[in-house]
Formats: sequence, structure tokens, C-alpha cells
Amino acid sequence: MTIPTLRIDTSRSRAADSGVSPYDDAEALIERFGMHAGFEAAALAEHSRSLGNHVHFCRWRQVERLIVTLSDPAPVPTGCVH
Repeated sequence: MTIPTLRIDTSRSRAADSGVSPYDDAEALIERFGMHAGFEAAALAEHSRSLGNHVHFCRWRQVERLIVTLSDPAPVPTGCVH
């Protein structure tokens, strides 16, 4: 079974250009990839890092962490999540 990949333009800052939040990206990945969304976000982060785009690397890592947090049935009720 092959998992389809999401084709996202990582060459420009989507957040600055279009107002897309990390939550919106996480939601889109979860909707498209389901339980594999975190792996897709990690792949996008690695792709950005391989291109030398550290801003997008950090953004996709943030999306990956957000997906994990949203997927947790019992998230941390108080405090900051770093």
C-alpha cells in the first residue's frame, strides 16, 4: 500500500503570504492523511531542511507537534506545550 503525498510549495512562506496558520496546515494534513498526518508533516520538514529552508523546516516541525497534540485523546490540561 502506498500513501499519497501532499504536494505543498515549500519555497515560499505560506503563513506570511496567505494567512494560513499551522493549525490550518495540521487540519488539512489530518483530513487528507488521517493517522499518517504526522509522518507527512515530518517528511515536509525534512524536505524543507534538505533545501536549506530552515524557516519552513521549523514551521513543519511545529505542525508535526501540533498534530501529535491534537491526536492525543487526553491532552495536557494546563501549562505550556513547548
